[in-house]
Amino acid sequence: MKRLLLLAVVLFGTIATVGQSVRVTILHVNDVYQFTPVDGGTRGGLARLLTVRKETLARNPNTIFTLGGDTLSPSVETRTYKGAQMIDAWNAVGLDYAVLGNHEFDIKTEELLARMKESKFQWLGTNVVDTRTGKTFANTPPYVIREFQGVKIGIIGYILPATKQTSSMENALNVTDFCSSAKKLVKQMRKKEKVSAVIGLTHLFMSEDKQLARCADFDLILGGHEHTLLQSSANGTPIFKMTADAREIGKFNLTFDAATKKLAAIDWEIIPVTDKIAEAPEFAPVFEKYRPLLERLAVAVGSTSVALDAISESGRTQETNVGNFIADAYRKETGADIGFMNGGSIRADLTYQPGPLTKRDVLSILPFNNPIVKVEVSGALLRRILEHGVARSGPGEDAEPGRFPQVSGLRFEFDAKKPAGSRIVSVSVGGKPLDDNAKYSIATSDFLVSRGGDGYTMLKEGKLLTDAATAPKDSDMLENAIKNSPNATIAPVTDGRIKRIN
Repeated sequence: MKRLLLLAVVLFGTIATVGQSVRVTILHVNDVYQFTPVDGGTRGGLARLLTVRKETLARNPNTIFTLGGDTLSPSVETRTYKGAQMIDAWNAVGLDYAVLGNHEFDIKTEELLARMKESKFQWLGTNVVDTRTGKTFANTPPYVIREFQGVKIGIIGYILPATKQTSSMENALNVTDFCSSAKKLVKQMRKKEKVSAVIGLTHLFMSEDKQLARCADFDLILGGHEHTLLQSSANGTPIFKMTADAREIGKFNLTFDAATKKLAAIDWEIIPVTDKIAEAPEFAPVFEKYRPLLERLAVAVGSTSVALDAISESGRTQETNVGNFIADAYRKETGADIGFMNGGSIRADLTYQPGPLTKRDVLSILPFNNPIVKVEVSGALLRRILEHGVARSGPGEDAEPGRFPQVSGLRFEFDAKKPAGSRIVSVSVGGKPLDDNAKYSIATSDFLVSRGGDGYTMLKEGKLLTDAATAPKDSDMLENAIKNSPNATIAPVTDGRIKRIN
């Protein structure tokens, strides 16, 4: 009954009070890779978040600021500063808690540990275990308790089970089952710690957030990872995620009965972070510290005469003009039969309007600095690679992080309604039907080949033709392709090389 009553109050967006009440406000963002504004300066920007936090604190001192993972990588600045720029930015903003995201593990472990030590806020990651010690990574606490006017709030953080397949996490680290952990620790918080509310701070798929809500007694789950504004619920627990790069901030008011300390209601507001919000002057030292790099990144490398679709959801679900252009660049520069990339490598998550393209634009699209190697595969293996690429493209399936293929030199059709593993309907390479016994060369990221990134473990069965140590980098290939276009102006299109049936 408690769950049903609370959900009804939440849906109507009211705050119930019984006598005196205690209100706790939580501000939440997720997947924030840049401290500067995005979308041409119109959205996001951590200096604006600081303004929102200051104004919220002025109204309610009982305020917590949380981050739902993914901030140290990938970004243009991280290639130089290994995420230190984001720690400086979050320390200036006054972040309280951050859950580890899968892309925190793109940087080396020693660099990540250094960033965590530099943080004035608390990192969480209950299900990341160091197998060498049997303890949580960096000895992060299993959960934290915050108390406001006698009301205790427990916060626990969980990370994506597929982190090892979607990052460069070292072998000694392991991601354990979040459900079994939550069953134990949430009960401990409620029984032993006597908390009035339990907040899940997560970097999971929405389906996994829902599973988490069904595993244990959560009052609210604030997540990340999808880069999409999402609102849902499971087991009576509200679940929220913001889009990437602080384009909006979630504001959640939890109201407790002052006498019983019980949660009476939850009220929320999604606040667009636009250029109408003033940038807090206290953030200026961060801008100044990194200004030299920011100015170097503003140098033009060419232009586009058409809009470029670099939206994350597009690249992970369908053929895009940016994906085509990059895959074409891989194939042409290496002389391979096929150019191939996982759509999740495209990270800008925006549409570039016709006009100049800068160094920052190039590095924002491909920030990982991955070597592009050439590998020889049989036609039969190529078919398995494509099947893996569309294995999570069926109706109602959650998008796998980045595995959807962007290709060059081949065309294929797939039927999304067929079972995974048997969806590829037709394939042609160089205008000829795929021959299972023939050999084909593929130019693709070493992340997919040597690490089996995004689950492409079958690529290890191919014959490596070039050395990653001397191979050209992805962003260099993209920049060269722009500069070498007529008048350094590009106009990529979609041409039906990938066709979805059903």
